[in-house]
Amino acid sequence: MRPTTGLTAAALGAALLLGAAAAPTGAAPAPDDRVLVFSKTAGFRHDSIPDGITALRELGATGGFTVDATEDAAAFTPANLRRYDAVVFLSTTGDVLDAGQQRAFEDYIRRGGGYVGIHAAADTEYDWPFYGGLAGAYFHSHPAIQPATVHVEDRAHPATAGLARTWNRTDEWYNYRSNPREHAHVLASLDESSYSGGTMNGDHPIAWCQNYAGGRAFYTGGGHTKASYAEPAFRAHLLGGIRWATGAAQADCRPENGYRPLFDGTSLEGWRQAGPGAFTLDADGTLTTTGGMGMLWYAASGFGSYSLKLDWRMASPSGDDNSGVFIGFPPSDDPWSAVHNGYEIQIDATDVPEKTTGAVYGFQSADLKKRDRALNPPGEWNTYEIRVEGEHLRVWLNGVKINDFTNTDPARSLTDGHIGLQNHGDADQVSFRDIRIKELPTRTAATASQGD
Repeated sequence: MRPTTGLTAAALGAALLLGAAAAPTGAAPAPDDRVLVFSKTAGFRHDSIPDGITALRELGATGGFTVDATEDAAAFTPANLRRYDAVVFLSTTGDVLDAGQQRAFEDYIRRGGGYVGIHAAADTEYDWPFYGGLAGAYFHSHPAIQPATVHVEDRAHPATAGLARTWNRTDEWYNYRSNPREHAHVLASLDESSYSGGTMNGDHPIAWCQNYAGGRAFYTGGGHTKASYAEPAFRAHLLGGIRWATGAAQADCRPENGYRPLFDGTSLEGWRQAGPGAFTLDADGTLTTTGGMGMLWYAASGFGSYSLKLDWRMASPSGDDNSGVFIGFPPSDDPWSAVHNGYEIQIDATDVPEKTTGAVYGFQSADLKKRDRALNPPGEWNTYEIRVEGEHLRVWLNGVKINDFTNTDPARSLTDGHIGLQNHGDADQVSFRDIRIKELPTRTAATASQGD
Protein backbone atom coordinates (compact mmCIF):
# COMPACT_ATOMS: atom_id res chain seq x y z
CA MET A 1 0.00 0.00 0.00
CA ARG A 2 1.41 3.34 -1.00
CA PRO A 3 1.69 5.97 1.78
CA THR A 4 -0.75 8.85 1.37
CA THR A 5 1.83 11.24 0.00
CA GLY A 6 1.69 13.56 -2.97
CA LEU A 7 3.88 14.32 -5.94
CA THR A 8 6.90 16.53 -6.34
CA ALA A 9 6.65 19.71 -8.33
CA ALA A 10 8.46 18.05 -11.21
CA ALA A 11 5.93 15.23 -11.54
CA LEU A 12 3.95 15.52 -14.71
CA GLY A 13 1.10 13.51 -16.17
CA ALA A 14 -1.17 13.04 -19.12
CA ALA A 15 -4.65 14.51 -19.55
CA LEU A 16 -7.40 12.00 -18.93
CA LEU A 17 -9.91 12.32 -21.71
CA LEU A 18 -13.38 11.33 -20.59
CA GLY A 19 -15.66 12.62 -23.28
CA ALA A 20 -17.30 16.00 -22.94
CA ALA A 21 -16.49 16.48 -19.25
CA ALA A 22 -13.30 18.23 -18.24
CA ALA A 23 -11.44 15.58 -16.28
CA PRO A 24 -8.75 16.47 -13.76
CA THR A 25 -5.41 16.84 -15.47
CA GLY A 26 -1.93 16.13 -14.19
CA ALA A 27 -0.38 13.00 -12.74
CA ALA A 28 -2.27 9.74 -12.89
CA PRO A 29 -1.92 7.09 -10.21
CA ALA A 30 1.29 5.12 -10.26
CA PRO A 31 1.20 2.07 -12.55
CA ASP A 32 1.34 -0.32 -9.59
CA ASP A 33 -1.62 1.24 -7.76
CA ARG A 34 -4.36 -1.24 -7.00
CA VAL A 35 -7.97 -0.60 -5.98
CA LEU A 36 -10.39 -3.12 -4.49
CA VAL A 37 -14.06 -2.68 -5.47
CA PHE A 38 -16.35 -4.30 -2.90
CA SER A 39 -20.07 -4.66 -3.70
CA LYS A 40 -21.52 -7.18 -1.26
CA THR A 41 -25.15 -6.51 -0.32
CA ALA A 42 -27.13 -7.74 2.66
CA GLY A 43 -30.13 -5.53 1.89
CA PHE A 44 -31.41 -3.85 -1.26
CA ARG A 45 -29.30 -4.68 -4.30
CA HIS A 46 -28.76 -2.03 -6.98
CA ASP A 47 -28.95 -3.30 -10.55
CA SER A 48 -26.35 -0.66 -11.47
CA ILE A 49 -23.55 -2.50 -9.63
CA PRO A 50 -22.28 -4.37 -12.73
CA ASP A 51 -22.23 -1.08 -14.67
CA GLY A 52 -20.31 0.52 -11.82
CA ILE A 53 -17.71 -2.24 -11.78
CA THR A 54 -17.27 -1.97 -15.54
CA ALA A 55 -16.86 1.81 -15.32
CA LEU A 56 -14.30 1.55 -12.52
CA ARG A 57 -12.31 -1.04 -14.46
CA GLU A 58 -12.30 1.29 -17.47
CA LEU A 59 -11.23 4.23 -15.34
CA GLY A 60 -8.43 2.08 -13.94
CA ALA A 61 -7.26 1.13 -17.43
CA THR A 62 -7.24 4.79 -18.47
CA GLY A 63 -5.86 6.12 -15.20
CA GLY A 64 -3.10 3.58 -14.73
CA PHE A 65 -4.35 1.57 -11.74
CA THR A 66 -5.53 -2.02 -11.41
CA VAL A 67 -9.06 -2.80 -10.24
CA ASP A 68 -10.01 -6.01 -8.46
CA ALA A 69 -13.71 -6.55 -7.83
CA THR A 70 -15.24 -8.86 -5.24
CA GLU A 71 -18.35 -9.55 -3.19
CA ASP A 72 -16.46 -11.88 -0.88
CA ALA A 73 -15.94 -10.33 2.55
CA ALA A 74 -13.11 -12.82 3.11
CA ALA A 75 -10.97 -10.34 1.13
CA PHE A 76 -10.91 -8.19 4.29
CA THR A 77 -7.81 -9.60 5.94
CA PRO A 78 -4.78 -7.56 7.02
CA ALA A 79 -2.49 -9.25 4.49
CA ASN A 80 -4.87 -8.84 1.55
CA LEU A 81 -5.87 -5.24 2.31
CA ARG A 82 -2.20 -4.23 2.37
CA ARG A 83 -2.18 -4.87 -1.38
CA TYR A 84 -4.57 -1.97 -2.03
CA ASP A 85 -4.20 1.78 -2.15
CA ALA A 86 -7.97 2.29 -1.79
CA VAL A 87 -11.11 0.23 -1.20
CA VAL A 88 -14.31 1.23 -2.99
CA PHE A 89 -17.62 0.35 -1.33
CA LEU A 90 -19.87 0.29 -4.41
CA SER A 91 -23.53 0.45 -3.31
CA THR A 92 -23.00 -2.02 -0.50
CA THR A 93 -25.99 -2.40 1.82
CA GLY A 94 -26.56 -3.81 5.30
CA ASP A 95 -24.08 -5.68 7.46
CA VAL A 96 -21.43 -6.95 5.06
CA LEU A 97 -18.39 -7.56 7.31
CA ASP A 98 -18.01 -9.65 10.46
CA ALA A 99 -16.13 -8.43 13.54
CA GLY A 100 -12.73 -9.69 12.41
CA GLN A 101 -13.13 -8.22 8.95
CA GLN A 102 -14.16 -4.92 10.48
CA ARG A 103 -11.01 -4.88 12.65
CA ALA A 104 -8.86 -5.59 9.60
CA PHE A 105 -10.44 -2.71 7.69
CA GLU A 106 -10.10 -0.32 10.62
CA ASP A 107 -6.42 -1.20 10.86
CA TYR A 108 -6.05 -0.67 7.11
CA ILE A 109 -7.49 2.85 7.38
CA ARG A 110 -5.40 3.70 10.45
CA ARG A 111 -2.29 2.71 8.48
CA GLY A 112 -3.12 5.26 5.78
CA GLY A 113 -5.54 3.37 3.54
CA GLY A 114 -8.09 5.00 1.29
CA TYR A 115 -11.89 4.62 1.28
CA VAL A 116 -14.28 5.52 -1.52
CA GLY A 117 -18.00 5.25 -0.84
CA ILE A 118 -20.47 5.32 -3.72
CA HIS A 119 -24.22 5.86 -3.24
CA ALA A 120 -25.54 3.06 -1.00
CA ALA A 121 -22.22 2.80 0.80
CA ALA A 122 -24.07 5.14 3.18
CA ASP A 123 -26.73 2.42 3.63
CA THR A 124 -24.19 0.04 5.14
CA GLU A 125 -23.03 -1.13 8.59
CA TYR A 126 -25.32 0.95 10.81
CA ASP A 127 -24.04 -0.74 13.97
CA TRP A 128 -20.35 -0.07 13.28
CA PRO A 129 -19.52 3.44 14.53
CA PHE A 130 -16.08 3.50 12.88
CA TYR A 131 -17.64 2.90 9.50
CA GLY A 132 -20.30 5.55 10.09
CA GLY A 133 -17.61 8.09 10.83
CA LEU A 134 -15.60 7.01 7.80
CA ALA A 135 -18.55 7.25 5.40
CA GLY A 136 -19.48 10.60 6.96
CA ALA A 137 -23.25 10.11 7.22
CA TYR A 138 -25.83 7.34 7.07
CA PHE A 139 -28.71 7.08 4.58
CA HIS A 140 -32.14 8.17 5.80
CA SER A 141 -34.52 8.22 2.82
CA HIS A 142 -34.87 9.16 -0.82
CA PRO A 143 -37.52 10.51 -3.18
CA ALA A 144 -38.12 9.26 -6.73
CA ILE A 145 -35.35 9.42 -9.30
CA GLN A 146 -35.43 12.92 -10.85
CA PRO A 147 -33.25 15.75 -12.17
CA ALA A 148 -31.65 18.10 -9.65
CA THR A 149 -29.08 20.88 -9.54
CA VAL A 150 -25.80 20.19 -7.73
CA HIS A 151 -23.80 23.13 -6.44
CA VAL A 152 -20.08 22.43 -6.66
CA GLU A 153 -18.58 23.98 -3.51
CA ASP A 154 -14.94 22.95 -3.97
CA ARG A 155 -13.49 23.37 -7.47
CA ALA A 156 -9.93 22.41 -6.55
CA HIS A 157 -10.45 18.83 -5.34
CA PRO A 158 -9.76 16.38 -8.20
CA ALA A 159 -13.28 14.92 -7.84
CA THR A 160 -14.89 18.27 -8.65
CA ALA A 161 -12.20 20.43 -10.31
CA GLY A 162 -13.44 19.53 -13.79
CA LEU A 163 -17.07 20.45 -13.07
CA ALA A 164 -18.90 23.71 -13.61
CA ARG A 165 -20.16 25.59 -10.57
CA THR A 166 -23.59 24.03 -11.13
CA TRP A 167 -24.04 20.45 -12.28
CA ASN A 168 -27.45 19.33 -13.53
CA ARG A 169 -28.03 15.59 -13.58
CA THR A 170 -30.57 12.87 -12.82
CA ASP A 171 -30.15 10.38 -9.99
CA GLU A 172 -31.73 9.05 -6.81
CA TRP A 173 -30.95 11.77 -4.29
CA TYR A 174 -30.33 10.50 -0.77
CA ASN A 175 -31.32 12.30 2.40
CA TYR A 176 -28.96 11.58 5.29
CA ARG A 177 -29.51 11.07 9.02
CA SER A 178 -26.99 13.80 9.85
CA ASN A 179 -25.17 16.62 8.12
CA PRO A 180 -21.45 15.84 7.62
CA ARG A 181 -20.43 19.47 7.13
CA GLU A 182 -19.00 20.00 10.62
CA HIS A 183 -16.55 17.08 10.44
CA ALA A 184 -16.01 16.55 6.70
CA HIS A 185 -15.15 18.83 3.79
CA VAL A 186 -18.18 19.26 1.54
CA LEU A 187 -17.36 19.13 -2.17
CA ALA A 188 -20.86 19.44 -3.59
CA SER A 189 -24.39 19.96 -2.29
CA LEU A 190 -27.91 19.67 -3.63
CA ASP A 191 -30.17 22.61 -4.36
CA GLU A 192 -33.29 21.31 -2.63
CA SER A 193 -35.43 23.86 -4.48
CA SER A 194 -34.51 22.19 -7.79
CA TYR A 195 -36.28 18.90 -7.05
CA SER A 196 -38.92 17.33 -4.77
CA GLY A 197 -38.22 15.35 -1.63
CA GLY A 198 -35.15 16.92 -0.03
CA THR A 199 -35.38 16.87 3.78
CA MET A 200 -32.13 18.53 4.94
CA ASN A 201 -33.45 22.06 5.39
CA GLY A 202 -31.58 23.59 2.50
CA ASP A 203 -28.07 22.42 3.50
CA HIS A 204 -27.78 19.12 1.69
CA PRO A 205 -24.23 17.81 1.10
CA ILE A 206 -24.04 15.13 -1.58
CA ALA A 207 -20.27 14.59 -1.94
CA TRP A 208 -17.51 15.10 0.62
CA CYS A 209 -14.04 14.06 1.71
CA GLN A 210 -12.17 13.87 4.99
CA ASN A 211 -8.95 12.73 6.59
CA TYR A 212 -10.16 10.07 8.99
CA ALA A 213 -8.26 8.07 11.64
CA GLY A 214 -5.05 8.19 9.62
CA GLY A 215 -6.61 7.42 6.23
CA ARG A 216 -8.52 9.21 3.50
CA ALA A 217 -12.26 8.97 2.89
CA PHE A 218 -14.25 10.18 -0.13
CA TYR A 219 -18.01 9.70 -0.54
CA THR A 220 -20.43 10.58 -3.31
CA GLY A 221 -24.18 10.14 -3.13
CA GLY A 222 -24.54 9.72 -6.89
CA GLY A 223 -24.50 6.42 -8.72
CA HIS A 224 -27.93 4.82 -8.24
CA THR A 225 -28.74 4.60 -11.93
CA LYS A 226 -27.06 2.53 -14.64
CA ALA A 227 -26.84 5.68 -16.73
CA SER A 228 -24.66 7.36 -14.11
CA TYR A 229 -21.71 5.17 -15.03
CA ALA A 230 -21.88 6.20 -18.68
CA GLU A 231 -21.87 9.95 -17.86
CA PRO A 232 -18.45 11.47 -18.62
CA ALA A 233 -18.82 14.04 -15.82
CA PHE A 234 -19.81 11.44 -13.22
CA ARG A 235 -16.98 9.17 -14.33
CA ALA A 236 -14.53 12.06 -13.97
CA HIS A 237 -16.00 12.72 -10.51
CA LEU A 238 -15.35 9.11 -9.48
CA LEU A 239 -11.87 9.10 -10.96
CA GLY A 240 -10.93 12.25 -9.05
CA GLY A 241 -12.22 10.78 -5.80
CA ILE A 242 -10.21 7.61 -6.34
CA ARG A 243 -7.06 9.55 -7.23
CA TRP A 244 -7.33 11.51 -3.99
CA ALA A 245 -8.11 8.41 -1.91
CA THR A 246 -5.08 6.54 -3.27
CA GLY A 247 -2.80 9.54 -2.64
CA ALA A 248 -2.17 10.20 -6.34
CA ALA A 249 -3.60 13.71 -5.97
CA GLN A 250 -3.67 16.11 -3.05
CA ALA A 251 -6.44 18.36 -1.72
CA ASP A 252 -7.50 20.18 1.43
CA CYS A 253 -10.16 17.95 3.00
CA ARG A 254 -10.36 19.68 6.35
CA PRO A 255 -13.86 20.94 7.26
CA GLU A 256 -14.43 24.45 5.93
CA ASN A 257 -17.07 26.66 7.53
CA GLY A 258 -17.55 30.37 8.11
CA TYR A 259 -15.77 31.74 5.02
CA ARG A 260 -17.16 34.45 2.77
CA PRO A 261 -16.11 35.07 -0.82
CA LEU A 262 -13.76 37.87 -1.86
CA PHE A 263 -13.95 36.56 -5.42
CA ASP A 264 -16.64 34.04 -6.31
CA GLY A 265 -15.93 33.73 -10.02
CA THR A 266 -18.38 36.31 -11.30
CA SER A 267 -17.50 39.78 -10.04
CA LEU A 268 -14.31 41.69 -9.28
CA GLU A 269 -16.15 44.29 -7.24
CA GLY A 270 -13.78 45.65 -4.60
CA TRP A 271 -10.64 44.63 -6.53
CA ARG A 272 -8.22 46.97 -8.40
CA GLN A 273 -5.28 46.43 -10.70
CA ALA A 274 -2.00 48.04 -9.67
CA GLY A 275 0.79 48.40 -12.20
CA PRO A 276 1.11 46.83 -15.66
CA GLY A 277 -0.52 43.67 -16.97
CA ALA A 278 -3.91 42.31 -16.00
CA PHE A 279 -5.99 39.28 -15.08
CA THR A 280 -8.40 37.64 -17.49
CA LEU A 281 -11.72 36.34 -16.13
CA ASP A 282 -12.87 33.17 -17.87
CA ALA A 283 -16.46 32.02 -18.18
CA ASP A 284 -15.83 29.25 -15.64
CA GLY A 285 -14.85 31.78 -12.96
CA THR A 286 -11.08 31.48 -13.26
CA LEU A 287 -8.71 34.45 -13.02
CA THR A 288 -5.49 34.08 -15.03
CA THR A 289 -2.45 36.32 -14.99
CA THR A 290 -1.31 38.16 -18.11
CA GLY A 291 1.66 40.49 -18.47
CA GLY A 292 3.08 42.44 -15.55
CA MET A 293 4.76 43.01 -13.21
CA GLY A 294 1.58 44.09 -11.50
CA MET A 295 -0.90 43.08 -8.83
CA LEU A 296 -4.65 42.69 -8.47
CA TRP A 297 -5.47 43.77 -4.93
CA TYR A 298 -8.56 43.84 -2.77
CA ALA A 299 -9.06 47.54 -2.14
CA ALA A 300 -12.47 47.36 -0.45
CA SER A 301 -10.96 46.67 2.96
CA GLY A 302 -7.87 45.56 4.80
CA PHE A 303 -7.69 42.67 7.23
CA GLY A 304 -5.97 42.00 10.53
CA SER A 305 -6.62 38.51 11.89
CA TYR A 306 -7.94 36.09 9.29
CA SER A 307 -7.78 32.84 7.38
CA LEU A 308 -7.49 33.37 3.62
CA LYS A 309 -8.14 30.44 1.29
CA LEU A 310 -7.73 30.35 -2.47
CA ASP A 311 -7.17 27.82 -5.22
CA TRP A 312 -4.36 28.20 -7.75
CA ARG A 313 -2.86 26.38 -10.72
CA MET A 314 0.30 26.74 -12.80
CA ALA A 315 0.03 26.27 -16.57
CA SER A 316 3.61 25.55 -17.66
CA PRO A 317 4.40 21.81 -17.75
CA SER A 318 7.84 22.61 -16.34
CA GLY A 319 6.41 24.47 -13.37
CA ASP A 320 8.34 27.56 -14.42
CA ASP A 321 5.50 30.01 -13.77
CA ASN A 322 5.73 32.80 -11.23
CA SER A 323 3.08 34.44 -9.10
CA GLY A 324 2.28 34.89 -5.44
CA VAL A 325 -0.18 36.07 -2.84
CA PHE A 326 0.69 39.35 -1.12
CA ILE A 327 -0.55 40.12 2.38
CA GLY A 328 -0.16 42.83 5.00
CA PHE A 329 0.56 45.83 2.77
CA PRO A 330 -0.96 49.34 2.95
CA PRO A 331 -3.40 50.56 0.28
CA SER A 332 -1.54 51.63 -2.84
CA ASP A 333 -1.80 51.43 -6.62
CA ASP A 334 1.95 50.91 -6.77
CA PRO A 335 2.61 47.13 -6.79
CA TRP A 336 6.09 47.71 -5.36
CA SER A 337 4.50 49.03 -2.16
CA ALA A 338 3.35 45.48 -1.45
CA VAL A 339 6.87 44.18 -2.13
CA HIS A 340 8.47 46.64 0.30
CA ASN A 341 5.76 46.79 2.99
CA GLY A 342 4.15 43.35 3.00
CA TYR A 343 4.94 39.69 2.46
CA GLU A 344 4.51 37.42 -0.56
CA ILE A 345 3.57 33.76 -0.29
CA GLN A 346 5.30 32.49 -3.40
CA ILE A 347 4.04 30.35 -6.28
CA ASP A 348 7.00 29.17 -8.39
CA ALA A 349 8.13 25.56 -8.54
CA THR A 350 11.64 26.18 -9.88
CA ASP A 351 13.35 28.84 -7.73
CA VAL A 352 15.68 28.60 -4.71
CA PRO A 353 14.12 27.44 -1.39
CA GLU A 354 13.32 30.88 0.03
CA LYS A 355 11.75 31.94 -3.28
CA THR A 356 9.80 28.87 -4.32
CA THR A 357 6.25 27.65 -3.77
CA GLY A 358 5.19 27.97 -0.13
CA ALA A 359 8.01 30.34 0.83
CA VAL A 360 7.55 33.68 2.52
CA TYR A 361 9.39 35.18 -0.42
CA GLY A 362 12.95 36.15 0.39
CA PHE A 363 12.49 35.54 4.12
CA GLN A 364 11.72 31.89 4.90
CA SER A 365 11.53 28.69 2.90
CA ALA A 366 8.66 26.29 3.26
CA ASP A 367 9.33 22.87 4.77
CA LEU A 368 10.29 21.44 1.38
CA LYS A 369 9.72 17.78 2.23
CA LYS A 370 6.19 18.50 3.40
CA ARG A 371 5.66 20.92 0.51
CA ASP A 372 6.69 18.36 -2.09
CA ARG A 373 4.41 15.70 -0.61
CA ALA A 374 1.47 18.10 -0.57
CA LEU A 375 1.99 19.78 -3.96
CA ASN A 376 0.04 18.84 -7.07
CA PRO A 377 1.94 19.19 -10.35
CA PRO A 378 1.38 21.88 -13.01
CA GLY A 379 -2.04 21.61 -14.59
CA GLU A 380 -3.72 20.56 -11.33
CA TRP A 381 -5.31 22.81 -8.75
CA ASN A 382 -3.81 23.47 -5.32
CA THR A 383 -5.31 25.18 -2.28
CA TYR A 384 -3.52 27.63 -0.01
CA GLU A 385 -4.66 28.59 3.44
CA ILE A 386 -2.80 31.68 4.64
CA ARG A 387 -3.59 32.35 8.27
CA VAL A 388 -2.60 35.60 9.99
CA GLU A 389 -3.04 36.08 13.74
CA GLY A 390 -1.21 39.07 15.12
CA GLU A 391 2.28 38.94 13.62
CA HIS A 392 2.05 35.17 13.25
CA LEU A 393 1.79 33.87 9.67
CA ARG A 394 1.18 30.24 8.75
CA VAL A 395 0.69 28.61 5.37
CA TRP A 396 -1.11 25.36 4.54
CA LEU A 397 -0.85 23.71 1.12
CA ASN A 398 -3.64 21.25 0.34
CA GLY A 399 -4.29 20.90 4.06
CA VAL A 400 -0.65 20.41 5.11
CA LYS A 401 1.10 23.12 7.14
CA ILE A 402 4.29 23.98 5.26
CA ASN A 403 5.39 27.33 6.72
CA ASP A 404 5.29 29.02 10.14
CA PHE A 405 6.69 32.54 10.28
CA THR A 406 6.60 35.40 12.78
CA ASN A 407 7.10 38.97 11.60
CA THR A 408 9.45 41.21 13.63
CA ASP A 409 9.66 44.15 11.20
CA PRO A 410 7.37 47.07 12.17
CA ALA A 411 7.36 48.26 8.55
CA ARG A 412 5.75 44.98 7.52
CA SER A 413 3.26 44.62 10.35
CA LEU A 414 0.58 42.03 9.62
CA THR A 415 -1.98 43.41 12.05
CA ASP A 416 -3.77 45.45 9.37
CA GLY A 417 -3.18 45.17 5.65
CA HIS A 418 -4.50 44.29 2.22
CA ILE A 419 -4.46 41.16 0.05
CA GLY A 420 -3.23 40.93 -3.53
CA LEU A 421 -2.44 38.51 -6.36
CA GLN A 422 0.68 39.03 -8.45
CA ASN A 423 0.77 38.97 -12.24
CA HIS A 424 4.49 38.54 -12.74
CA GLY A 425 5.14 38.81 -16.48
CA ASP A 426 4.38 37.75 -20.04
CA ALA A 427 6.02 34.33 -19.66
CA ASP A 428 4.05 33.42 -16.53
CA GLN A 429 0.54 32.01 -16.44
CA VAL A 430 -1.01 31.24 -13.05
CA SER A 431 -4.74 30.90 -12.45
CA PHE A 432 -6.82 31.51 -9.33
CA ARG A 433 -10.30 30.48 -8.20
CA ASP A 434 -12.60 30.83 -5.21
CA ILE A 435 -10.86 33.40 -3.04
CA ARG A 436 -12.54 33.39 0.38
CA ILE A 437 -11.80 34.69 3.85
CA LYS A 438 -12.80 34.09 7.45
CA GLU A 439 -12.00 36.82 9.93
CA LEU A 440 -10.66 35.53 13.25
CA PRO A 441 -10.47 36.89 16.77
CA THR A 442 -7.28 38.84 17.38
CA ARG A 443 -4.68 36.64 19.06
CA THR A 444 -1.02 36.92 19.90
CA ALA A 445 1.62 34.85 18.16
CA ALA A 446 1.97 32.72 21.28
CA THR A 447 -1.72 31.90 21.59
CA ALA A 448 -2.15 31.48 17.84
CA SER A 449 0.38 28.62 17.83
CA GLN A 450 -1.69 26.62 20.30
CA GLY A 451 -3.82 23.86 18.81
CA ASP A 452 -1.94 23.50 15.51
